[in-house]
Amino acid sequence: MNHNTEASPGRIEPAQHAPRVLVVEDDVLVRAAAAQYLRGCGFSVLEAVNVEEALDILRADRLIRVVFTDVKLPGPRNGLDLMGLVQAEFPEVKVLLTSGVSPYPDPLNGVMLLKKPYFLFEVERHIRLLLTPPNGRGRPF
Repeated sequence: MNHNTEASPGRIEPAQHAPRVLVVEDDVLVRAAAAQYLRGCGFSVLEAVNVEEALDILRADRLIRVVFTDVKLPGPRNGLDLMGLVQAEFPEVKVLLTSGVSPYPDPLNGVMLLKKPYFLFEVERHIRLLLTPPNGRGRPF
């Protein structure tokens, strides 16, 4: 399990109140790029490889506000399964899906779907939209 939130040289440290984002992606390069970019944008980022790891992290850290997950993940459950579990067990947590081969409509079940390949600024923009208060007032964080 990679709870990578410790400081590293050259990385911008998010403020204590920065929203926590869980990035769930089995491709290490894609996950690392997304996590590093989001950290640079001021988010506190945790990482998981599959649904089981993601659920362990979500259950241990109730401050996570957004799960950014690939639909295709290793193991018996995929990102759609994770979306359903998050909606049932953590209704306050928002979900942003991504997929390279997606027959799914956008949005799917009220959840945003970002098609691969994507630009990292699009991930940030979608996460900020998810964190924007429903009345549209104020900053998301």
